Amino acid sequence: LQLHHSGHYRCGGRVVSQESKSEPVTVTVHRVPLSGVSLSVQPPRGQVALGDRLVLRCTVATGTGPLSFSWHREGLGALLGTGPCLELHHVGDNDSGQYWCRVSDGDSVAKSDPLNVTVL
Repeated sequence: LQLHHSGHYRCGGRVVSQESKSEPVTVTVHRVPLSGVSLSVQPPRGQVALGDRLVLRCTVATGTGPLSFSWHREGLGALLGTGPCLELHHVGDNDSGQYWCRVSDGDSVAKSDPLNVTVL
């Protein structure tokens, strides 16, 4: 369900020439607040060899969509990505640090705990 599905609903039917309708029922769709934003990482523990691939995934336990994602790294002002997954194909020495994602449902924002990435 989405918020725009709120409204009045009824059903009806016809047998031969006799039509019948139910009483209307009001359906109200509410937002579910964002919670449980967490990160997972591949390779495990965020320890990646120089030149290898790093994949960070942001998941949301509960929350009403549509959701938008943004990726951040400590000490870096630039936005790193905007999807639920951040992939660095060839990590370098300067890719070590703490990463986190922020998720928004349009009304509220939730942030994951930071995850430490170490380039070996």
